[in-house]
Amino acid sequence: MYFEAELREKNYHVDVTETQLSWKIAIQEKDKDWTYYEILKKDYKPSESYYSLLFQGASYLIDVIGKDTEYTVFTRNSFRKVTIFNDEMLLHESLKRDGHMGKQKDLRAGMPGKVIQIFVKPGDIVKPNSPLLIMEAMKMENEMRCQSEVKIKQILVNQGAPVETGQVLILFEEDPV
Repeated sequence: MYFEAELREKNYHVDVTETQLSWKIAIQEKDKDWTYYEILKKDYKPSESYYSLLFQGASYLIDVIGKDTEYTVFTRNSFRKVTIFNDEMLLHESLKRDGHMGKQKDLRAGMPGKVIQIFVKPGDIVKPNSPLLIMEAMKMENEMRCQSEVKIKQILVNQGAPVETGQVLILFEEDPV
């Protein structure tokens, strides 16, 4: 399971793989190398209101309270606020962030995916809420629409092309009219 987390104003990529005997956890702070851990299932015990686990020779009692993306974790006499985004939440956040084009000069991919269909061409003046393209991400087709009137300057991707997070898909003219 892949998700992203924010803790103490730092962003992390987290990938957890469950095996028969353990959880293998890979954590990467933004722009740094991945760090790998393994928690054996025999060292983990859930209770009604907290979790107990042994990790790197130390015992931890962990209490987690929260919902949606916001969690408070209590361990070792310390509270920590953690924001967690799973795949679906990452998709919705990326579409809100990168799909909003009010004053932007371009449309960028919010996450990796594939361009399914392009509705515009250079020179087109596109009205607010009109579709620009459809991008498939996480097995879902997402229609990317403009929030304000834009004039298409350049299309930088082809239909069927894979795209990476942050990749510029379409450039807009500075002045739409």
